[in-house]
Amino acid sequence: MDSISRPVTEFCLDLYKKLNRSAEDTNIVFSPMSISVALALIHLGAKNNTAAQIEEEGHLNHKVFQELLLQLQDLGEKYVLTLANNLFIQQGFELLQQFLTCSKELYGAMLQTVDFHGAVEAARRQINAWVESETQGKIKELFAPGVIDVHALLVLVNVIYFKASWEHKFEEEKTVQRDFKLNQNRRKPVQMMYQKGKFKFGYIEEVGAQILELPYSQKSLSMIILLPGDVADGSVSGLEQIESTITYENLMLWASSEYMFETTVEVYLPRFKLEGTFNLNEVLQEMGMTDIFTESKVDLSAMTPAKSLVLSNVVHKAYVEVNEEGTVAAAGTGATIVRRSLPLTEVFMANHPFLFFIRHNTTNTMIFLGKLCSP
Repeated sequence: MDSISRPVTEFCLDLYKKLNRSAEDTNIVFSPMSISVALALIHLGAKNNTAAQIEEEGHLNHKVFQELLLQLQDLGEKYVLTLANNLFIQQGFELLQQFLTCSKELYGAMLQTVDFHGAVEAARRQINAWVESETQGKIKELFAPGVIDVHALLVLVNVIYFKASWEHKFEEEKTVQRDFKLNQNRRKPVQMMYQKGKFKFGYIEEVGAQILELPYSQKSLSMIILLPGDVADGSVSGLEQIESTITYENLMLWASSEYMFETTVEVYLPRFKLEGTFNLNEVLQEMGMTDIFTESKVDLSAMTPAKSLVLSNVVHKAYVEVNEEGTVAAAGTGATIVRRSLPLTEVFMANHPFLFFIRHNTTNTMIFLGKLCSP
């Protein structure tokens, strides 16, 4: 399924490098797949150069996305994956029926008209209420007061909310307080979860890192953690080394059976909750999607006959929570399987900054990418 995973992953790494420039010691989490789908929605309304730029930089393929979205809607009851896109447009613009039909059929998007010019505060509240209801109340106040201005014409909102149970849960009574090393000199107490079990695990010699796969229920998705070596001498952090060598090819290789083998691992992983909110205007322009934001160049004629419609804001928010049950808590009981422990046990101690991604295993697509610097 290289046709899906390569474009999404390449877009993802591009985006990560740009977002990471201004977030050195900051947590990051976003969903490249979700953003790609949002761009695909705008692409439906774009023509000529505007469409070409989105296609090229967003690595677009509508057929492939549809296939992926269908699979993601069918993960079973142990999963909640809500992906929501909507375009909010200044009232008074006439939209073409074909665009409305396609955006609803392909991406489930229902365009809404609002009055940015006359009632920007009401528009902001309407958008926030929509986001909150789509994400079961997890994402509130996506737009703070003042973020949307009265000149807005078209605002694209893209949110993703994910909740799943681990294939092997961490037992709550084994969670203890431990120190997380934020950097060479600073530490912070965290709730560190623990379990010992059979997992896919590997060493990446060239960057001095460990890699671990923690599958979610029925192994439809997995969280893969890249943990740099614990650098004691204060040299360049191991995290930066991973970031500078990470490519699509390397990621596929590191997470493949050439590097990873099933073995007994003692896993220490902090509980954490990450929310990432990004206004993507600047980043997308840097990536080469400039026309869509420029009044003299934009071509959204497949969306509206009006000439003056330009994209005002693209906002993305992702929410990921990791605890003993899985990612985002859900109550449930299960029998514990006690395994005979083998003499050789690997230790995976995530007590310093690491990268993680959540992968859809059948298509090998990256659903989320995150960096945890401070739980």
